[in-house]
Order: sequence, then C-alpha cells, then structure tokens
Amino acid sequence: MASPQELRDRTKSFAVRIVRLYRSLSYKADAQVLGKQLLRCGTAVAANYRAACRARSKAEWIAKIGIVVEEADESVFWLEMLIDCEIVAAAKLQPLIKEGHELSAIFTASRHTARSK
Repeated sequence: MASPQELRDRTKSFAVRIVRLYRSLSYKADAQVLGKQLLRCGTAVAANYRAACRARSKAEWIAKIGIVVEEADESVFWLEMLIDCEIVAAAKLQPLIKEGHELSAIFTASRHTARSK
C-alpha cells in the first residue's frame, strides 16, 4: 500500500501532467472548453488529497476522499471526451486515463475501508 507521501506525490504528478496536456491543446473553442474542465478537476485531485491529509476527523477525511474520487473520475471523463471529439489522439491520453482510473480505485478502496472500520 502506498504511503500518504507517495500518494501526495502521485496526485501532484497527475496534476502536473494535466496542466502540460492543457498547455498543448489547440486554441479552438471546443478544445479550450473541454481542456479547462479537465484542468479544474485534474488539479483538484491533488489539492483535495492534500486537504484530506489534513482532516481533523475520520468523517472529514472520508468526505474529502470522496471528493478526490469524484474529481479523479471526472478527469477520466474529460480525457475520454478529448479522444471522442477527436481533439487528442487516444494513444497520447491512455497513460493519463490509466492513472486516473488507478487513483480513483485507490481512493475508492481507501474510503470503503475507512467507512467499514
């Protein structure tokens, strides 16, 4: 199991990769609209995980991790939209989609474990 610091680093790396992807998008309106949505939720994964690490109670931690799960899942959605709308090639986004799914699964399992204790 990954340590909190490893997950902080991993979520921050995910956010940085999202920012770099956004910077590479064309200036066409559709690319910018989808990209900004992705930029918001992709960076929110890291920010909300950091907030969860500072939670004052188990209930607060569970709530904040729930937000992390939602933001990771939403990131995958916007990445898929970039592919489906033929804005970015699927091959370029597959590693980010894989990471989004993995982060979502990790935090979903963590939330489930915390709720069951």
